Amino acid sequence: MLDKKRILDDPQGVAKALGRRNKDFTAEIAKLEQLDTRRRELLAEVEAMKAAQNSASKQIPQMKKNGEDTTAIMQEMKAISEKIPALDSEVKSVDDELSNILLFLPNIPSDSIPDGTESEHNIEIRSFGEPRSIENPKPHWELGEALGILDPQTAAKVTGARFHFYKGLGARLERAVMCFFLDTHTKRGYTEIFPPFLANRASMTGTGQLPKFAEDMFHIENTEYYLIPTAEVPVTNMHRDDILDVQQLPISYCAYSACFRAEAGSAGRDTRGLIRQHQFNKVELVKFCDPENSYEELEKLTLDAEYVLQQLGLPHRTVVLCSGDLGNSSAKTYDIEVWMPSYGKYVEISSCSNFEDYQARRANIKFRHGSDKARLVHTLNGSGVAVGRTVATILEVYQNPDGSVTVPEVLRPYMGTDVIR
Repeated sequence: MLDKKRILDDPQGVAKALGRRNKDFTAEIAKLEQLDTRRRELLAEVEAMKAAQNSASKQIPQMKKNGEDTTAIMQEMKAISEKIPALDSEVKSVDDELSNILLFLPNIPSDSIPDGTESEHNIEIRSFGEPRSIENPKPHWELGEALGILDPQTAAKVTGARFHFYKGLGARLERAVMCFFLDTHTKRGYTEIFPPFLANRASMTGTGQLPKFAEDMFHIENTEYYLIPTAEVPVTNMHRDDILDVQQLPISYCAYSACFRAEAGSAGRDTRGLIRQHQFNKVELVKFCDPENSYEELEKLTLDAEYVLQQLGLPHRTVVLCSGDLGNSSAKTYDIEVWMPSYGKYVEISSCSNFEDYQARRANIKFRHGSDKARLVHTLNGSGVAVGRTVATILEVYQNPDGSVTVPEVLRPYMGTDVIR
């Protein structure tokens, strides 16, 4: 979340900065100012009453000792005692409203990203490989079903729409991609984590999924647990309420997890195949950084995500998102998009983001340099990368005229074959 003090010190400046997201947050910030003023008034009133109680607690014994009548002052203290709980309750109510506004306000976009209203205003910064020319390319779902390696029909019967059974070499391909990603990232300095696939409400709030995106989450009924939408949630919250030593930074983790998303509001979008599923596999990259070099680390993280795609020989491009296409918690994001022959366009396969201290403030993750005061870290993450989308891209990019699919060379040791027939 944003720093309340920063907002109150420069409400117009913060409103202008948030306005780059093409939404007006002036009303929310004005409401926050009003609530903060009311909170300070209430606290001053409570403090004055408690001071009066303290004074009276010393005065009453002396009055009694002097034989004076204490009826009036006792009645006054009784009235104060009855009023303080009501004021305390109002303070709590105001605090809850303040917290709610702060939890819903998005992050301030970095000055280094372009202004824009939608994805068409994103800027390509580099690309790798040339899209392969394939005459009448088949979509991956047709290839997968013809090869007997993808079975959405059985998954629909067992679970529902937007789920898949992988079979035979399809299951092995999914596993091979996952293992290749983890092996590659750990060789490049990441510590592998295998996290829980459930997270509690505090963890989901810490990384920004709650409360704003509750409808996109799968909630376990009668519990505070949610199915994770990405390993970002449990891995980032590993250090919730921690104070790290600056010598530990940057901390770099990679983690495989299954991911679960309700995809609320996405009806009709990529409903066939592996691109938009309710359950999918992903390898996530997460970093905790000193604010002084977090943007340097973002560049490294993005290059690490690109590297695995390059090793697979998958044509892709990297774009920097404009202010209007930026995720709620991010200050700057690079999207990596792979070429999908059947789509005839690039499709997102990874988002690499610097959240600056937005998540760290929510999750209370700090670091300390020696005896200095503890400060908030910067958190980063990126898909390293989405496994199902990679499988879909491999099937399409490496398809052959006879319906077979060539296995990328780096995956052959995992697959035990060079072709899927």
